[in-house]
Amino acid sequence: MDPTTRSALRRGHTIDITTTGRRTGAARRIEIVFHAIDGRIYITGMPRADRTRAWLLNLEADPHLTFHLKGPVVADLPATARIVTDEAERRAVFAEVIKVWRGQDVETMTRHSPLIEVTIDDLAA
Repeated sequence: MDPTTRSALRRGHTIDITTTGRRTGAARRIEIVFHAIDGRIYITGMPRADRTRAWLLNLEADPHLTFHLKGPVVADLPATARIVTDEAERRAVFAEVIKVWRGQDVETMTRHSPLIEVTIDDLAA
């Protein structure tokens, strides 16, 4: 992986991800924000208690995704998601996220926000 791409992964910003539809098997691409925290990559969303996001359900069925950098650095990176369910880990990550997403509450996000850790396949090798 080139140094420019590595550098882009060290700071959070808007990206796209492509998951595989759990029922259709079709590629599903959405725009979302990632966060780089302590050398790890996380994706989350705003709190929502009424239902689980489709992209998260897709990743439960198949954890493989494509992480699409866009903007100054463009790259399509194969990756694997780990859904973060441990409450203490979620709370620690959200404590960092709210430093960027002001006006959010750690406890509400811990209870109601999706959270995955992403491993870029090229970096895991």
